Amino acid sequence: MLWNLLEETTEKTGTPWTSYILIIALVAIIVVFMVINSRSAKKRQQETQNMLDAIRPGNKVKTIGGICGVVVEVDPEDNTFVLETGTEASGKSYIKFDKQAVYQTDAVAPKTEKVETQATEEPVETVEVEATEEPVETVEEKTEE
Repeated sequence: MLWNLLEETTEKTGTPWTSYILIIALVAIIVVFMVINSRSAKKRQQETQNMLDAIRPGNKVKTIGGICGVVVEVDPEDNTFVLETGTEASGKSYIKFDKQAVYQTDAVAPKTEKVETQATEEPVETVEVEATEEPVETVEEKTEE
């Protein structure tokens, strides 16, 4: 369909290069969007993996099934964790989940950004201000009697 439209355009104008340039530009735009999308997907995947790796015993977790509880044990070899649900009154239960079942957690992934500090601090300049001997005027309030 697009090719037929381009053929009609070249027959009317007589310049086939404009149609090829248009096609190349469209393909280039599509490739750029695909690259940007894949980068953002990789970034989201890395953030999710960091969050899952940060889960430790004592963290509160909500699973994709809606089960809420506190992590009791983490097994990094099997990529699983044991979740404690319930209360003392209703009875506690322990359920083993895969880490990929985590929907929400209060676990905080460690910052991976490198913070650069300066080895030497620059001295702070001080400015001297001369004191004046002018009296400060005060405003007296008038009282109505």
